[in-house]
Amino acid sequence: MALDPPTDVADVTETDLEFPDNRLLIDLCGEYDRNLTDIENRLSVQILRHGNRLRILGSEGQVDSAAQTLESLYERLEQGRAVEPGDIDREVRMGPSEDETGSRDGDQMELIPSGRVEIKTRKKLIEPRTEAQKAYVQALFDNELAFGIGPAGTGKTYLAVAVAVNMFIMGHVDRIILSRPAVEAGERLGFLPGDMKDKVDPYMQPLYDALNDFLPGKQTAKLIEEKRIEIAPLAFMRGRTLANAFVVLDEAQNATSMQMKMFLTRLGEGSRMVITGDRSQIDLPRGVQSGLKDAERLLKHIPRISFNYFTADDVVRHPLVAAIIKAYDADATS
Repeated sequence: MALDPPTDVADVTETDLEFPDNRLLIDLCGEYDRNLTDIENRLSVQILRHGNRLRILGSEGQVDSAAQTLESLYERLEQGRAVEPGDIDREVRMGPSEDETGSRDGDQMELIPSGRVEIKTRKKLIEPRTEAQKAYVQALFDNELAFGIGPAGTGKTYLAVAVAVNMFIMGHVDRIILSRPAVEAGERLGFLPGDMKDKVDPYMQPLYDALNDFLPGKQTAKLIEEKRIEIAPLAFMRGRTLANAFVVLDEAQNATSMQMKMFLTRLGEGSRMVITGDRSQIDLPRGVQSGLKDAERLLKHIPRISFNYFTADDVVRHPLVAAIIKAYDADATS
């Protein structure tokens, strides 16, 4: 843990928290107090442990935030749930919420105490870690067509696939269809070895990875074999009507305007469609307009179509990813 309190001693405040269950306190602190260290580093405070008490030192606002974070995490442990690094990240970013509690849409998206959102899947419960992510998840349940636009690492596709799995296991859709344009910088499908599946699968791997986070591997393989889950390149969507399905188009910035129009008009009865993309990572040939940009311009004012935006502040990968994105954004605007 950090040993040095803030340099301006006059500004240092402290507060003591007492936790009655020592076993839960051990889980709260984490192995070798790594959870406390994480909170110290994120909030610039010092946390001292004395028996079943934690003393927090730092500036007043940061001490209050650290206390709220610790109390929320302890409450989580009391409810029988684990505390992972992602839970700490979410509590620090979002803090306490005053939203209503309860459930929505047949428990598709559950609102737990303090208004936090959980998405139920077979393998885990998914909780948005930023306010933008929370608004995005709500939009996915509220709208038949939704767009998630922002930089890499903000959870656009991951959350969309989580909602797709949730709606599938709850019986609200019959199929999950995940698609991407088979476009990458410096690669062409025809130059890769193997049959068409071998050529396409490397482009689809991020979608397989997301699915495997939410469904047991054997179940995923069986559902793919039964065509109840499809993972296919965007070009394979032409001529189809996608009814009673949850459809996700990932990396939509690499769809052309014609492809985007083709894809959007596949929407059938009882279906949901989510389009995700990053306007800063367009790999289309020079002079070819991104279909994501066109769709944003043309559809933004149509009711029942939502647009949710993410920034580098919503990155939930390694903290360096946010710093890298900000550096590139600053260079692009200079």
